[in-house]
Amino acid sequence: MSAEATNPATPGPVTGPAARWRARIDLRRLGRAALLGPTARDRLPDAISHVVEAHRAHHPDADLEPLRRAYVLAESSHRGQMRKSGEPYITHPLAVTLILAELGAETTTLTASLLHDTVEDTEVTLDQVGEQFGAEVRYLVDGVTKLEKVDYGAAAEPETFRKMLVATGNDVRVMSIKLADRLHNMRTLGVMRPEKQERIAKVTRDVLIPLAERLGVQALKTELEDLVFAILHPEEYEHTRELIVENASRADDPLAEVADEMRTVLRDADIQAEVLIRPRHFVSVHRVARKRGRLRGADFGRLLVLVAEDADCYGVLGELHTCMTPVVSEFKDFIAVPKFNLYQSLHTAVARPDGQVVEVLIRTHQMHKVAEAGVVALGNPYAPSSDEPADGERADPTRPGWLSRLLDWQQAAPDPDTFWSTLREDLAQNREITVFRADGGTLGLPEGASCVDAAYAQYGEDAHACIGARVNGRLATLSTVLKDGDTVELLMGQDPASEPSREWLEHAHTPAARIAIQRWLAAHPATGEEGERPAESAPAPRPTTEALSTEGSSTARPAANVVVDQPDATVRLAGCCTPVPPDEITGFAVRGGAVTVHRVLCTAVARMKSTGRPEIAVHWRGTSECRVTLVAESFVRPHLLADLTEAMATEGAEIVSATVEPPTQQRVRHTYTVQLPDAADLPALMRAMRNVAGVYDVSRTQTQPGMS
Repeated sequence: MSAEATNPATPGPVTGPAARWRARIDLRRLGRAALLGPTARDRLPDAISHVVEAHRAHHPDADLEPLRRAYVLAESSHRGQMRKSGEPYITHPLAVTLILAELGAETTTLTASLLHDTVEDTEVTLDQVGEQFGAEVRYLVDGVTKLEKVDYGAAAEPETFRKMLVATGNDVRVMSIKLADRLHNMRTLGVMRPEKQERIAKVTRDVLIPLAERLGVQALKTELEDLVFAILHPEEYEHTRELIVENASRADDPLAEVADEMRTVLRDADIQAEVLIRPRHFVSVHRVARKRGRLRGADFGRLLVLVAEDADCYGVLGELHTCMTPVVSEFKDFIAVPKFNLYQSLHTAVARPDGQVVEVLIRTHQMHKVAEAGVVALGNPYAPSSDEPADGERADPTRPGWLSRLLDWQQAAPDPDTFWSTLREDLAQNREITVFRADGGTLGLPEGASCVDAAYAQYGEDAHACIGARVNGRLATLSTVLKDGDTVELLMGQDPASEPSREWLEHAHTPAARIAIQRWLAAHPATGEEGERPAESAPAPRPTTEALSTEGSSTARPAANVVVDQPDATVRLAGCCTPVPPDEITGFAVRGGAVTVHRVLCTAVARMKSTGRPEIAVHWRGTSECRVTLVAESFVRPHLLADLTEAMATEGAEIVSATVEPPTQQRVRHTYTVQLPDAADLPALMRAMRNVAGVYDVSRTQTQPGMS
């Protein structure tokens, strides 16, 4: 493409752990083959024989005629054009196509890859591409051509970047071709000026590598990382290179020793498995060195165990954990809960007697293909099924969730700048967590996401009505930061006019949440002072029903249904814990010869016992009318107080006193002292109160008034 690549500080010829699994392309051979021009119509040009060989390895029955015709058109169109490195220009689309062929791309993608520069750099038109190769190839070539016009590093042109990403979201194959194109250009970046190398490397680091990660194309991502590393951090790169070369020259290899031991263990268990050593790439070695300091042999790679079926993965895991020394803290199951970019594997680690830890990846052959090639391995996910005729819509049953969300963000963002800034923040997230929904489903969220993010991930714009959450069964505010493996239950209000809080933006980390909230705020301009919204979360009315006596809800009151082992003593029920039958109770003497009765679990009991106050034996005479203080905790919503008091009245409770505290973080606390005709009715009353929409908990009071 117009971006001329050169050999930057291309990682030189390192053998052993540094050797790439993908062979580099012989540009001289490609150049000689290309200069020979097209061959007879009935045979494939020699120049694409290497592409055909790689393609047939993944798709043995592929129709090669489109590739032959695409090469002939590309070669004739680019004839006479040269790259800055001196090779015929046709070597570039050939190299890009070979990269994709080795990843397993289907024929349509390879055809478009051969033609990806023709519309931009030659006289060939999109209409000609469509006429000769069909609508799919035309669409892909058009998408890649548009990407070439984007200055990825120019934040001043977010609308252009937005359009680029929309094209990607509509067909991931467009970005697959773009990533392969960038990889080849990065491999040959050395002929450019250092300042241009650095600019291209920074854009690759900030935009294209994160996109490759999200598309799951690890094979491209890791090599791009190494090439960027070599340009932007040459000294650290060279030091890392020396470490790799030094390790490769050692006589002993702990990874090979553990691999042999694993093969024996799995063979004895009659599990068919392939055990391979996966050398770490340069950036990975550099990261490990910064984390662990001095590197040992096992730090330069990981072991990969490949099996046929999913169940075999767990069989391998069981054998390794039984026959070797597992490092349990290193175990992660990405098969049961795949990563957001389709990645699946079991991760574990085993310890050697010398203390070295060997990391192990366990996956099926198909999982490995997807782990390396990501969306490229999906083939054409947009083709309609045989029983569903095409209707002009581009179906997408297998697109990773991140790309699906991308389309929603760009459509919902109130302006291009919001989309750009939000997307850049999302690309900066390098780790995703998985949280479980109450219905058993899962949500993939970036590390640091809050309950606000979970709400919008699950409900979209309906999350405006979210009033709270439970995390791992416990009530949590929407600002609560979620951790990997948490279970989150989102509590939704019933009011269709519910509105998001401006404060939610402070706790929203995902584009879906931020854009939805910003879109709502933009559509509902604030009318309050200094841009604040009206106080829709204003405190609920604070009615106080007058007490029937001068005893407050926290004051002891007479009890006729308690028997005390002190003749003629006045018995009062403590207002701090309001005991009712069949609570386990105890008594304490107070001034005036009275006995105050508390629930045994009341915190005041422990305090009085610690001061040496003697307990007095008390017991219930029998169930009868009782007075109890209940605390209801709820989220703020209109008419909540009316609904709650109506529910209490329906259960036959007479409200003696009630207070409603000012709300905080959209939560409000109600305290009610009620008279019940029978203590046995208390469980039903508390159940009825909890069933009121917006009420998340009802409990007996545990407040501690001053005790005499």
